[in-house]
Amino acid sequence: MTSAEPLANPELQDVPSAATDAEPRVELPLPPSRRVGERIDWARIWPFLVLQASCLLVFVVGWSPVAVITCVGLYLVRMFGITAFYHRYFSHRTFRVGRGMQFVGALLGAAATQRGPLWWAAHHRQHHRHSDTPQDAHSPIAHGFWWAHIGWIACRRNYATDLDQVPDLARFPELRWLDRNDLVVPLALLAGLMLFGWGLETWAPSLGTDALQMGVWGFSVSTTLLFHATASINSLAHLIGKRVWPTKDKSRNSMALALLTLGEGWHNNHHWCPGTARQGFRWWEIDLSYCALVALSWVGLVHDLRPIPARARDEARRIRG
Repeated sequence: MTSAEPLANPELQDVPSAATDAEPRVELPLPPSRRVGERIDWARIWPFLVLQASCLLVFVVGWSPVAVITCVGLYLVRMFGITAFYHRYFSHRTFRVGRGMQFVGALLGAAATQRGPLWWAAHHRQHHRHSDTPQDAHSPIAHGFWWAHIGWIACRRNYATDLDQVPDLARFPELRWLDRNDLVVPLALLAGLMLFGWGLETWAPSLGTDALQMGVWGFSVSTTLLFHATASINSLAHLIGKRVWPTKDKSRNSMALALLTLGEGWHNNHHWCPGTARQGFRWWEIDLSYCALVALSWVGLVHDLRPIPARARDEARRIRG
């Protein structure tokens, strides 16, 4: 099996984004990521709005234990796909996997209905390079809370995947295909859930579920919760919580957001040291995605989880005195 080796990228891996860094954030002036008066493209976002509205069908289809368990289970599995693979692997390359496992991780992330892995990683790398400046597409500091939370994804200029940001990922044709066809996995998941619900209604009617109920709970509700929890890291994690490290941006740490997102809420930690697979630096900073990655490393599915770099540890000792 071909190895999917991470390429060196010091800007996104080893270098803490401390306020004391000597290098400037950008070498040349760049246009802002949001133009004055730029509006949401409602014609493009209607499927997303339908998804949100379909959650109201819970009052029509009712609920069952199996439907709610499926909702929670798919939330957790797909959140891991976003946090561990879309974010820590594809965006920052903080561990290594084989090519097959790389594709499995991409499928998990794609199932979250947050577009393809190349698109996600390209925007996130731009976020770190220009965090909380006008060039950051989803900064609540530069563009306001609602734009950071949801408006930016509905903006026409953010639809395309900037392959120049992800040359290390673009060399894999299966990832490019998945990025171009980002709705295939979510639609297959929805179809599978409804088929599962139909099967339970047919052969296990005592469970009290059916195709529509499984589609609403397993897909609509779970996906909507997953989106807003993920988006809260773009918006709320730059507005609420504690600033431990003097990063150039306004990133913050929040236990509540960390619990909702399996560890992503330690956002100030992450911006201080984006190149480590671990975002909860101290024992009480719960980081369930990192725990899962460690477990996967025990069975050989992931390798070389990147620790906190020595430079970051030295800076921490200096700052804390």
